Amino acid sequence: MNDSREVAGAILPGYSEPLWIQAVNLIHGEIEKGNLKPGARLAPERELCGQLGISRVTLRKALGHLVERGELSASHGRGWYVARAVPKKEWPNSLESFSETAARMGLKPHSQVLHAGTDPATFDEAERLSIAPGTPLFRLERVRLLDDVPIALDLSRIPLSLAPGLEEVDFRTRSFYSTLFEAGVEPARADSTIEATKADERAAEHLRTAPGDPLLVMHQLALGAGQEPLFLSTIRYAGDRYRLRTSFTRTYE
Repeated sequence: MNDSREVAGAILPGYSEPLWIQAVNLIHGEIEKGNLKPGARLAPERELCGQLGISRVTLRKALGHLVERGELSASHGRGWYVARAVPKKEWPNSLESFSETAARMGLKPHSQVLHAGTDPATFDEAERLSIAPGTPLFRLERVRLLDDVPIALDLSRIPLSLAPGLEEVDFRTRSFYSTLFEAGVEPARADSTIEATKADERAAEHLRTAPGDPLLVMHQLALGAGQEPLFLSTIRYAGDRYRLRTSFTRTYE
C-alpha cells in the first residue's frame, strides 16, 4: 500500500496458501517495506476488498490476525491502523538474560509460562549435559515478550539437583537467570548454534505469526567457570523481530 492506497501484489485464488494468509503476507510486506508506517490508517475495507479481490469476511480474518500479531490495531468506527512498532534492537554477543537485555534496551519484559515441571532427561539431553539418562530435569517453557509483543519461545532444561525448588518459583515475573544466581548457578559462557526454520502452527500461535513464517532457532549449552555443563536452552525467535550482533577476528600466523 502506498499514497494511492493500492496494494502491491496480488491474491492468487489457485495458490496453495489460503486467501486470508496471502492477504496477511501482502499487508505485512507493505509494513516491512515502510510503505505503511506506524500510526498510518489503512484504506477502507471496501477499497481493500476491491484491491485484493477478496470478500470482506476474508479480509477481516486477515486484519484480525495482524492485530493478534501486534502489527495492526483496530479503532471502532475509524478503521484499521498500523501499530506502533517495537524498535528493532540488536541482541548482544555477550551472555545476558532476556530481562537484562530488555532493561538495557529500555523495554518492558514479560513472560507467559507454558510449562514448568520436572521430567526425566532424554538420551540426547543427558549426553549434552553429561548426566545419566532419566536424571530429573526442570523444564521451563515461556513466551518471551517485549512491550507486550511476543519475541521468542524459550525452552530451558536444567538438572533439578543444581537448583532445588525451581518448581515453586513463579517465572511469570521472576528471572530464570536471577533465580539460578541465587542458587549459586552462574553461567560463564554459552555454546550457541543458530539455524533458520519455519513456524509450525503452535509456534505461530504463540508468536502471533503465520504458519510457515521464518524463525531463527538458537540452541544453547550454558557452561560454568570450570566448563561444566549447566543447562540447555532452545529459543525460537520470530524472524522479523530478532537480530544478532557478533564480530569475527582474523588471526595472522
